Amino acid sequence: MAIELRQQLKLTQQLVMTPQLQQAIKLLQLNRLELVGLVQQELQENPVLEEVLEGDETDSQGGEGGGDEATAETDAAASAAADAGPAEGLEAGAEREPTDAEKVADLEWQDYMNSNPQTGIREAVSPDDRPSFESTMSRRPTLADHLEWQLQMSTLPLDEQVAANVIIGNLDDRGYLRSTIDEIARQAGVALEVVERTLAKIHGLDPAGVAARDLKECLTIQLRALEIDDPIVSCIMEESLDRLIKRDFRGVAKQLGITIEEVAAAATVIGRLEPRPGRGFGGDEPVYITPDIYVYKIGDEFHVVLNDDGLPRLRINGLYKDVLAKKGQGAVSKDTKDYVHDKVRSALWLIKSIHQRQRTIYKVMESIIKHQRGFFERGINYLKPLNLRDVADDIEMHESTVSRVTTNKYVHTPQGIFELKYFFNSSINRVEGEAVASESVKARIRRLIVNEDPRRPLSDQRIAEMLKVANIDIARRTVTKYRESMNLLSSTKRRQVG
Repeated sequence: MAIELRQQLKLTQQLVMTPQLQQAIKLLQLNRLELVGLVQQELQENPVLEEVLEGDETDSQGGEGGGDEATAETDAAASAAADAGPAEGLEAGAEREPTDAEKVADLEWQDYMNSNPQTGIREAVSPDDRPSFESTMSRRPTLADHLEWQLQMSTLPLDEQVAANVIIGNLDDRGYLRSTIDEIARQAGVALEVVERTLAKIHGLDPAGVAARDLKECLTIQLRALEIDDPIVSCIMEESLDRLIKRDFRGVAKQLGITIEEVAAAATVIGRLEPRPGRGFGGDEPVYITPDIYVYKIGDEFHVVLNDDGLPRLRINGLYKDVLAKKGQGAVSKDTKDYVHDKVRSALWLIKSIHQRQRTIYKVMESIIKHQRGFFERGINYLKPLNLRDVADDIEMHESTVSRVTTNKYVHTPQGIFELKYFFNSSINRVEGEAVASESVKARIRRLIVNEDPRRPLSDQRIAEMLKVANIDIARRTVTKYRESMNLLSSTKRRQVG
């Protein structure tokens, strides 16, 4: 076989993920707060970028074309392009094709913010509506802080103070003690009697039932603190607590030889106790949602307003335009020009990407309103099935773009605040007519359970039959899945007696 050299011409297509494209994709999936943080970081790293202040903004709008400052980024880009010299083969006086930098410069951030329809809400948000500084900086006390504060109000011997600190350190989020008396005594280096005496004192602290070792002890401590001395309640706590948890009222009545009504009355008393004393101190700090989009109804039309509160308005610093425009004797070095040219190009791409992100979010929200107009006007019962492809086809974009836009973003509507993903629902067939959205079916199931007779709760099969009567074709297992997703108990655990 002969070995020889050959030349081949091959034409292929491939997607190249340039850094600029990666940045544009990243901007799409950021929410408003994350976008503000990214812009602030770019302002620190890129010296060409600067923020348009409120006072400068009015000046830059004066005169036709927005003034010198408003056109700084366009002039900088044009100067950067002119620095490369005229294109070869171009005759004098002939119109030349605009460069890529000039095309990008046409998308001015300042012009975008002043364009119609107005998508900013900077003037619509009153400073009085914002949470106070104290409310954003305060920290809730933990269960350990609350117990230590109470212990500081009492005088304990030194050995009991050491044991109390070890006991508090071994409490879980529910407020239960996760270590045995022997382990605590060994960790604290004190006698067992000291630990038992200290634990009894902690049982008398607030919240009642804290430092209990199991549910039975927790509820018993609370009954003692409330001075409830009902013999039936005490008997159930001692002998039939497991059956009561399963709401087997008949089994409890048969075991103790009492009536179901007496069991129901005792269950009401026990049900008012707190099985997790540390509930009020556990959990994460509340997260306050700031909508990225506002939807207002004015007359018969819905208007979309993007929340740009706190988002800096960007422009190109005019000093760097002069650096690129200098030629001849006063010209700067080539390395300096290359550096400034690179930073200007990066800044222009960021402004263009933010511009494109805002427009994309605006178009997606308008498409959602078009598809879900019934929901915005009349509520959740009129929510329609919708998927990403429907919106993507409507705005002529890819599904992945719509998915990124709707991720981790919230909208304020006349019906409340919702995540954008909320409007995309699977469909449930009707017996006759068009399909209905799954969220609408969930709302119906919740409404049926809320309005049911507590003594005769509706089973999942019964709910499925009632929905079929309402022209919704749904299986029992689907009802069960939706009920569990809403954290609603089964009919046997919802039943009330007495």
